[in-house]
Amino acid sequence: MTLTTRTGDTTRTSASRTSARRTRRTTPPEQPAIPQGKGGTGGYWLYLLPGFVLLLIIVLIPLGWNVYLTFQKWRGVRAPEFIGLENWQKLFTDDAFWTSFSNSVWMILAMVVVPTILGLLVAALLFDVIGRKFGGKVGSFLRATYYLPQILPVVVAGIVIGWIVRPDSDGALNQMLGWFGIPDVDWLGRMPSALIVLMVVMVWVQLGYPVVIFMAALQRVDPELYEAAELDGANWIQRFRAITVSIIRPEIFVVTLTCTIAALKVFGPVYVITRGGPAGATLVPSYYAYQEFFTKRNIGYGATIATVLTIVVVIVSIIFIRVQNSVEQKERAGL
Repeated sequence: MTLTTRTGDTTRTSASRTSARRTRRTTPPEQPAIPQGKGGTGGYWLYLLPGFVLLLIIVLIPLGWNVYLTFQKWRGVRAPEFIGLENWQKLFTDDAFWTSFSNSVWMILAMVVVPTILGLLVAALLFDVIGRKFGGKVGSFLRATYYLPQILPVVVAGIVIGWIVRPDSDGALNQMLGWFGIPDVDWLGRMPSALIVLMVVMVWVQLGYPVVIFMAALQRVDPELYEAAELDGANWIQRFRAITVSIIRPEIFVVTLTCTIAALKVFGPVYVITRGGPAGATLVPSYYAYQEFFTKRNIGYGATIATVLTIVVVIVSIIFIRVQNSVEQKERAGL
């Protein structure tokens, strides 16, 4: 009797598996999200054609011309003169070039490390503390206040900073120091004060960007997670590490990447505030390339500096993207 029952169960199981296989075989393929025409996907390439044309005209052709100029000696008039690798050889023995790239490290500190850390803390405080106690309108107002320096023109910010750090007694900062009997300081005329002023300005300008991005990312965090963690006895730092940082990690990668690229090619604040001085102490690669291009009219050497900067930006972008993909794969695998 038992054998007959097991045989019947086995028969029904085999029949159900066979039926499931037939069902899977006869299920029509899933339709694509975008409806396909009779010609397949070929028609959609026409919509991408304007973008490819703009990419060719705005990016690829100027980039190719820039690389071509790295092997030329050209003052902007007459025909370029082919000189081979002389510009590249000069580049690797140029102290000003290496100084400009070493200053990029300070720019990364002022535009990436400090604003990202401060922006993460400020966004978490606005969302988890101020937003819960005073409402969303107060948090939105403070967020807009932090973002205000981002929308200010660089020239306006440079004028304001120039008035604050003016070397004589007319400067606002020197007037404040004079109240305590401290003599006037030429902030932009010597090191390391010129670099410190530039870095402070970059932190002030850049802080609003990560605050806005991180607060937008925190909108998808369930507030009940914070409430549950608080009921379990977790303090603010523990909630920040366990909930905030872990959930908005993709946005942290995006902010770090975009700010690093901006720091490597920063130009406006250096041009407006210090002009690379004093004596090239705040020189950065983009401003150095500008000097060679438009001031010294050494266009071939300026193109070489710009090409190296482009290569560095591309390498940094690839590294960041690979690291982000690796972290995401580990998270999906539960490692």
